[in-house]
Amino acid sequence: QVLLVESGGGSVQAGGSLRVSCAIFGYTPSNICMGWFRQAPGKEREGVATIDEYGTTNYADSVKGRFTISKDNAKNTLYLQMNSLKPEDTAMYYCAATFGRCVLDASPFGTWGRGTQVTVSS
Repeated sequence: QVLLVESGGGSVQAGGSLRVSCAIFGYTPSNICMGWFRQAPGKEREGVATIDEYGTTNYADSVKGRFTISKDNAKNTLYLQMNSLKPEDTAMYYCAATFGRCVLDASPFGTWGRGTQVTVSS
């Protein structure tokens, strides 16, 4: 069974940076698709970025050029580096894992962490 634990969220001013991490227990990220999703109050959960077993990445248009997803297979950890943060990036950020299709849609992802809050003030 895969267990995911996020950390690193917090509050930052617009234009600042944060890095959130996801510790992966029970599996190695080298053999599985991992993703970051976010959900703001009153909004649907949306895909932010994914990285597959080959290291191929995919990003939502809203974060391209500002966010970077990466993984450290030796540390069993997934990261999301967030730069040039905007107030609209404020949300709960979740990491997720799937053995299925590696897409920005949440439906193939069967394992989820509990999330870490990111708040960006203007």
